[in-house]
Amino acid sequence: MAHIIAFSNQKGGVGKTTTAVNIGASLATIGRRVLLVDLDSQGNAGTGLGFVRTTHKQSVYGVLMGTSKPTENILTTAVPNLHIMPSTMQLADAEVELMDMEHREYRLRDALMQIANHYDYILLDCSPTLGLITINALVAANYVIIPMQCEFYALEGITHMVNSINEIHNRLNPELEILGVLLTMYTKQYGMTHAVEEDVRKKFGDVVFKTVIPRNVRVSEAPSHGKPALFYDFNAPGAQAYLRVATELIQRTEQGA
Repeated sequence: MAHIIAFSNQKGGVGKTTTAVNIGASLATIGRRVLLVDLDSQGNAGTGLGFVRTTHKQSVYGVLMGTSKPTENILTTAVPNLHIMPSTMQLADAEVELMDMEHREYRLRDALMQIANHYDYILLDCSPTLGLITINALVAANYVIIPMQCEFYALEGITHMVNSINEIHNRLNPELEILGVLLTMYTKQYGMTHAVEEDVRKKFGDVVFKTVIPRNVRVSEAPSHGKPALFYDFNAPGAQAYLRVATELIQRTEQGA
């Protein structure tokens, strides 16, 4: 049965999609079977893996609406062991359409259960808003990874996110837990970076990943080439950092460390 991990933060611009794509590619490179589910109507996860939204009909939208099967909406990527269930602009309509549906918070969970045995990890790339689609992701997930940029306002954002996760845990998904807080866009020359890191590690302790993701131009360039960082520039510091995070992730989920 797959470990289902949501990548979520109610603050935008913290590297959620970049993190989901690159951890997915790293896990696949290590030899795990991975499905990445794009739950943002902008479809950036698919773009980052070389897919153009207008050239494929597959979308998580049909899966949420119950009009098509999960297996009918999965694409094979150029990365061995990595598949994607992409998004299209139609997903933006799902927030409204889900409102009147039965069991509206559980639709993604029920769909993913049909394919969970085919993967080691299912990664859910969430939008910054805590709407019904993100709630579906948190209800479906076993774990949450919170990517967090090392800046002052991010501390406030992560507090809101933790409160939301606790609410979902208490009301809808008692299995949900925070797998880790991941510090992204880390710039060691900035004093604020160190101050934020110190505060986060003091507050969350071992929940914070040991590895930090440095601000790295090669990681930023990779999506424009439709490749994860590891396959764009394997030796880039950011690519290697994501590989180390994937190793930590495996230790936490498979070995209970």
